[in-house]
Amino acid sequence: MIWLLRFVLLLFLFFLFSYGVKSLFTSKRKLETARKQKRFLLIDDKDVRKNFSLTYKGAVFAGEKYMGPAGKTFDIVSIIIWPENTVSLKGLVKEDIFYIDKKLLECYPNAEIHWKSPVKEFLQ
Repeated sequence: MIWLLRFVLLLFLFFLFSYGVKSLFTSKRKLETARKQKRFLLIDDKDVRKNFSLTYKGAVFAGEKYMGPAGKTFDIVSIIIWPENTVSLKGLVKEDIFYIDKKLLECYPNAEIHWKSPVKEFLQ
């Protein structure tokens, strides 16, 4: 009976340890750390159906990717981006938005980038 109790306790400690390690390396944790440090970070799954998240200078953005024909291949041809929290846009200038555009175009050179409100109005 004691051996069974020790085995269950060991199994519980193993699952607790694996959960802790797993939570340390999640993408949401990395995104939050980058937001607090006000640096650029793009978290993107290469699956087209999944949205991406990025942060720059404390502002968090989300975006959708759309696939279509680009020349003779299928590639990401359209990206729509919006801010997660409009209050966090305070202090951003047009050059910051252009920097985000440049970084996204490095990953997706055939894409057109469309911003949703309020950034869309800010760029006009």
